[in-house]
Amino acid sequence: MPARIYQRPKNAMQSGKARTDQWVLEFEQSEARRADPLMGWTGSGDTQAQVQLTFPSKAEAQAYAEKYGITARVHATPPKTLKIQAYADNFR
Repeated sequence: MPARIYQRPKNAMQSGKARTDQWVLEFEQSEARRADPLMGWTGSGDTQAQVQLTFPSKAEAQAYAEKYGITARVHATPPKTLKIQAYADNFR
């Protein structure tokens, strides 16, 4: 069962950086989602897609996947770029 390992991104709604140092192992969906005929909600019978495991480091997440025979792809963390700008630049 395939999985992906990635580092949590910073929450866009808040300025804090809580939990951004954690690594997540998340299983990919094995079946397509379908609409429920009664309520119209989307869902599937795949319960593994609901599982998210957190680890303090990338190496520990990879070791866990290797130990249990999970084929995992590691997604690299994108570089953090800052747009340095002065308040006066808004009026140029």
